[in-house]
Amino acid sequence: MKFTDGQWLHQPGIKAHYPAEAYDVSAEENRLVIHAPTQKINHRGDTLQGPLLTVKLSSPLEGIIRVRLEHYTGGTKNSPCIPLQTEGDIPVSINTDDDSTTLASGSLSARVSTGDNWGISFESEGKVLTSSGWRAMGYAQHESGETYMHDQLALGVGENVYGLGERFTALVKNGQTVETVNKDGGTGSEQAYKAIPFYLTNRGYGVLVNETGPVSFEVATEKVSRVQFSIPGESLEYFVIAGPTPKDVLSRLTALTGRPALPPSWSFGLWLSTSFTTNYDEATCTKFIDGMRDRDLPLHVFHFDCFWMREFDWCNFEWDPRVFPDPEAMLDRLHQRGLKVCVWINSYIGQRSKLFAEGAEKGYFIQRTDGGVWQTDLWQPGMAIVDFTNPEATAWYAGHLKRLLEMGVDALKTDFGERIPTEGVVYHDGSDPVKMRNLYTILYNECVFNTIKEVRSEGDAVLFARSSYASGQRYPVHWGGDCWSTFESMAESLRGGLSLSLCGFGFWSHDIGGFEGTAPASVYKRWAAFGLLSSHSRLHGSSSYRVPWAYDEEACDVVRSFTKLKCRLMPYLWATALQAHQDGIPSMRAMMLEFPHDPACDSLERQYMLGDSLLIAPVFSEDGTTDFYLPLGRWTHLLTGEVKEGGRWYRENHDYLSLPLYVSPGTLLPFGANEDCPDYEYSESVTLKLFELPEGQTTDCTLHDSIGQKTTRITATNKTGKILVQIDGTLDNATFEIAGGNATKIPEGSTQIEISVSC
Repeated sequence: MKFTDGQWLHQPGIKAHYPAEAYDVSAEENRLVIHAPTQKINHRGDTLQGPLLTVKLSSPLEGIIRVRLEHYTGGTKNSPCIPLQTEGDIPVSINTDDDSTTLASGSLSARVSTGDNWGISFESEGKVLTSSGWRAMGYAQHESGETYMHDQLALGVGENVYGLGERFTALVKNGQTVETVNKDGGTGSEQAYKAIPFYLTNRGYGVLVNETGPVSFEVATEKVSRVQFSIPGESLEYFVIAGPTPKDVLSRLTALTGRPALPPSWSFGLWLSTSFTTNYDEATCTKFIDGMRDRDLPLHVFHFDCFWMREFDWCNFEWDPRVFPDPEAMLDRLHQRGLKVCVWINSYIGQRSKLFAEGAEKGYFIQRTDGGVWQTDLWQPGMAIVDFTNPEATAWYAGHLKRLLEMGVDALKTDFGERIPTEGVVYHDGSDPVKMRNLYTILYNECVFNTIKEVRSEGDAVLFARSSYASGQRYPVHWGGDCWSTFESMAESLRGGLSLSLCGFGFWSHDIGGFEGTAPASVYKRWAAFGLLSSHSRLHGSSSYRVPWAYDEEACDVVRSFTKLKCRLMPYLWATALQAHQDGIPSMRAMMLEFPHDPACDSLERQYMLGDSLLIAPVFSEDGTTDFYLPLGRWTHLLTGEVKEGGRWYRENHDYLSLPLYVSPGTLLPFGANEDCPDYEYSESVTLKLFELPEGQTTDCTLHDSIGQKTTRITATNKTGKILVQIDGTLDNATFEIAGGNATKIPEGSTQIEISVSC
């Protein structure tokens, strides 16, 4: 929220207090403690009135500095917290000179001014990254009795802000006011299913506000050269996270909040849904699956949306016997066809569900303050919400999921989790309901993910989740929520996915063709190309089917072409997935993440990188015209082999079987041998294709097996007139190809070969 009225005044009813000086600075074990009165202390009488603010600096991990600002410390202790992967503080370096005291953690330091002017600057490698200066940090009181804590961190000239969750607004967040409250607002609003109190800038640092909410961000709106973040209450905590590159920031962020789990390789294939309100039974589903097979359309996961359960009974976790009389046999038949199966769930129990009475009696639902069950008619009539702060309720809910998983269900779509009540309710563990609203989805998805992992295995667990919060990247995959079936909504979905990826979320998907309404064939076909060049790919809608022949025969060609391409790219995509899992670098990347030193990439939001090497610019027009930017170097179109010089913009026209899909210079790109399935042995019969490697330079790629254990590393060096290829590991029937040249078989057992460039 805004506390000021322009530069000099405050909003009506607001009384603000700002640190005036660092009255004393003391070094305690691994931290600095600063007492900052909100007026200058000229004599002892000035110490007899407050407020007195306490600022504590420490470090949970190298390169991360924690800042905690406190006024009153005697408040409630049952506030939920963002789950962090660290315990306590690490050793830091503390130094004092004539006018400052500095706390350093790795390359990052916080310098506290002990002179006449209050301020804290955050520095790395001899540069000031950002700072909290005059009237930046503060404590505000409203005449209503509400209190707030805030800080404002400086923005430099040309500094852009990114992230703050899955935001469908402009990728660069400067000029936006952002509320981190999870809401079911669709992709066409400023609301977010996944509100994350983290932002990243193009100056080599990020900031995570360590609060479950509601945090309000004024991104260059309260003060145009600052980012303000505020929260109701008497304390505020945040982390400044060092780079120097954006990738370094995300790696440190996910080390702090958790790295994404590695989804199973089969989940990267094509998912087909029944859609939401359509009529379907086993015969309908079989017809869809047969239609995909008959048209040579690879299909890997079949998803049953809400009405696999009987209407009004959501959730009872039982198949509707009117349309699925023998679900176990049906699941077995689907598995025999090589398909995985996903079903829809949420954490709400409708009053007509046979589970409602049991959950109400045993106290498994969020309660009203009078001891009754909190209920609403918004979604399922009379529904209650499972209270995951109650271990018995969590085990009860998980038990019903286990029954489904043991029956043969492979994955679960965890829908909703945003509309969580904050007033007049009580949680089992006494958590503050306001602060639990955003964190609820973490407990929900954690329960479901861990249940799948328990029944399946560590590497075979995957969700399709809509809501999340900070640390939620640990439970992939996430999808973009309810979008319209238009080019505009397709573009806003991409903005949301890129913003989410810049918060450490490694895997993301969206409803191909749009959710609400039925897209014209032109939108569906363009969206299919985009969706099949995302980390995960699902055909899903609301009131109409999303099988491609429902649009036109060319839609079948598009889905076939890009599904087969994705399957062949799986050796590359799997290595990218492992990078997300191990280092926290997302699979889908905003251009600024991959090219932080190219200012032309700072605001690009209609194109992205898929991994390190593939640049994709979805087509958002019916006539196929699109504009895109290539960074410096010689880029090769993956489908045509055309080479273009980078460092400039291009306008191209593409038919439905193409789009700007360029390989970065110096890439060694592995193509798998299987075009129909995403999970296979990636080092067998692989084609290693080298693109535009300059003389004297070296590049490499690593092939992993489908569980991420066995690896083979291939290195290529361009020496004058020849390519020297080094093989560390095992290749079976592999081929090496120089883009634009001939292919060369790699002899079995080879560890090194030379290939003439003239080939």
